[in-house]
Amino acid sequence: MAKQPQSFFVEEWLLSITVISSNKNGSTQSSTYSAQAIIQAWADLRESLKHQSFLAHHLQALKILISSQAALHVADPQAKLLISILSLQSVSLPQESYPLFFRLLYIWVRKSRQSSMLVESAIDILLNIFSCQSHSEKRYLSEGIILLGALSFQTSASEKSKSLCLELLCKLLEKEYRFMFLSDELASSALAAAGYALSSPVKIFFGRILDILLSIWGQEGGPFGISQGLMLLHLIEWVLSNSLNLRSLDTIDLVRELMENVKPTHSSFAVVMVAAGVLRAINRSGSSGVMQLKYFAEERIEIVARDLVSATKGFDYDGNQSRPNLLLQCIALALARSGSLSYRASLLESLGLALLTEAFPLQRIYDKVLKFPEENRETLLGEIKDHINSFIFKEAGAITGVFCNQYASANEDCRSIVENLIWDYCQAVYLWHRQATVLLVGRGDELINDIGKIAESSFLMVVVFALGVTKHRLNSRIDRETQLQISVRILVSFSCMEYFHRMRLPEYMDTIRSIIACVQENESACVTFIDTMPTYRDLVNDHDFSKLPKSKHLWSTDEVQTARIVFYMRVIITCVDRLPATVFQKSVAPIMFLYMGHPNGKVTRYTHSLFVAFMSSGKDLIQDERVSLNEQLVFYYLQRSLEGYPGITPFEGMASGVAALIRHLPAGSPSIFYCIHSLVEKVTTLCSSVDEHESDMWMNWEGELEPSKKVLDLLLRLLPLVDVQVLPTLMKLLAQLIVQLPSNGQNMILNQLYEQIAESDDVIRKPALVSWVQSLSYLCSQGTNTGETASISLNGINARL
Repeated sequence: MAKQPQSFFVEEWLLSITVISSNKNGSTQSSTYSAQAIIQAWADLRESLKHQSFLAHHLQALKILISSQAALHVADPQAKLLISILSLQSVSLPQESYPLFFRLLYIWVRKSRQSSMLVESAIDILLNIFSCQSHSEKRYLSEGIILLGALSFQTSASEKSKSLCLELLCKLLEKEYRFMFLSDELASSALAAAGYALSSPVKIFFGRILDILLSIWGQEGGPFGISQGLMLLHLIEWVLSNSLNLRSLDTIDLVRELMENVKPTHSSFAVVMVAAGVLRAINRSGSSGVMQLKYFAEERIEIVARDLVSATKGFDYDGNQSRPNLLLQCIALALARSGSLSYRASLLESLGLALLTEAFPLQRIYDKVLKFPEENRETLLGEIKDHINSFIFKEAGAITGVFCNQYASANEDCRSIVENLIWDYCQAVYLWHRQATVLLVGRGDELINDIGKIAESSFLMVVVFALGVTKHRLNSRIDRETQLQISVRILVSFSCMEYFHRMRLPEYMDTIRSIIACVQENESACVTFIDTMPTYRDLVNDHDFSKLPKSKHLWSTDEVQTARIVFYMRVIITCVDRLPATVFQKSVAPIMFLYMGHPNGKVTRYTHSLFVAFMSSGKDLIQDERVSLNEQLVFYYLQRSLEGYPGITPFEGMASGVAALIRHLPAGSPSIFYCIHSLVEKVTTLCSSVDEHESDMWMNWEGELEPSKKVLDLLLRLLPLVDVQVLPTLMKLLAQLIVQLPSNGQNMILNQLYEQIAESDDVIRKPALVSWVQSLSYLCSQGTNTGETASISLNGINARL
């Protein structure tokens, strides 16, 4: 947001508004000339007047002074010197000297107190120069017009002289606007001149100047673009703020008259910016005596917004726009900088459209990615980088704030329309970015990264908006069914945008908490949410990419899709108690088992957490149905987990899953026996691949043995967990496994068993376990015949149990 100018020069302040992503501050950069050089420059100019000549070193003296303008003070004696040189009839001054003379006089007018006589002389000579010079020589126009404006603003000039300055200024704006708005730097001078003129005590030209500014905007060769529009906005703010501070009712009345009576020749773009400048000045002043003017300004923006929304075929972001809409950007930026606003439906609509089509124009970008030949992508990359540095993108946060404020005051119908627009946009971005990623991976990484920056910002917008929705729609005034529908839509939208969730956001967590609290206690809402999840067939097939050239879609490499599935798993964990077993079996389990084989460890950990959550839940109305499903899931779970271990399956996740099934399956369940057999078989397979002569490795169970040691530890931890029906089998299988190990490996496991049993306080199991481990130790100390030892081990264990 722009601040009121702190410098003496309004044009520098206006120019600083256009600097959005650099270290520049918009003010004139001055070279460092010594005080001696400045004194010598003034001496050279006095010499010029004395000898009535103007040579090259005199021109250089002017340039030295201009280069030092930031620290330069021009008093009446210096101004008189400059005016005298300009008045010389016998000297032909070079054209390039006029802008320098004008600039020095402008510094004098803005920084010093002037005598009335000297100001009158300056006006006379300035008017004379403009009357004599050909307008084809334009180099002096920029500095000349700003000097005219500054002189018309001075109290020391007579009303007649001010009127002459204003008359000439109006003519120059009308005739030379094409040159004066060629660049932002030239435009800042022309607008600053107009601002000084509008603030002049002589008000007879006020309406004419505003009429010129509003009429030339958008004309061929005239002012155009967002940066110059923002200059106009803040110029009006500066003019009106001065009037409000001085309580100049004449200016306020003139502005109100303009807001009421916009002419057909006035540019909508300029009208919006002027109205926004009025609103900003009023809001910042805190004045309550100009509410009628504020109403007219808001109404003027509303009229333009309503016409624009109507012209763009209603409230629909999917308009296939091939180019940016500058008027829509103008409205959004104007509203973002205006301050507090009354609610108006067309403003809400235009802000929504601006966010989705201008601030985050992802559809336009993705269309070009998918349709442009590969050789044209460099051009598209430049366009995206330009957009990232644009005003509309930089101020998307402020626009979102205004958008949410308008939403808060809207009626329920308008809110529903806006919500659906945002949620549909999220689903579209999900599909677009998946396709673009598949197409560009390895060939356009920089392009997809820059697109991601825009998408990440759009995610922040969605989060902030969703938080506003929860505050205003998830309350007692809204019926329960509507609340649940809204909550599910937000969850689905968040799932689509989850890939772009790159930072911790308090707003995100607050929104999720509100929604989960609403959904997790309602079975219908949970089932509805699950129904929106991509199906197994959708995940493994590539029908969404059939239109892409030579695309090879692999579910495990689709990061956008994976992020969405992970979001679903995180939510399902919180509401799994409310999911019927049939729904979990049909929609969730296939995807859970599919992603257990995902190469990303973080993803697979979520699948194991989901399995644990389901095994731990048990509030089904049909309890037998859930128990039956649990039994079935165990077989698939162990198969999927163990085939990916080690490598893909994280041990901690698998261990938690095994512990959950042991705790929650019925005593003596066949699935528990299957689990123990599978784990022992896995340890045996892993150990068999390690040379038994590697004594150091077996002694410490490190290196290649580490994965098998983890599973063996898991089996040992099951001794106090399994029920007594399963315990004998577990002890028998462990004994068979241990006695087959090399002696160094046996010793470490036996020591671990001694320690574990010694620490146990299970008075029922402990005697049997002590006896068992003593027998096991004895068997391990006997001969080296593996088959014989195993047979003795089995008989010994059976006898003791």
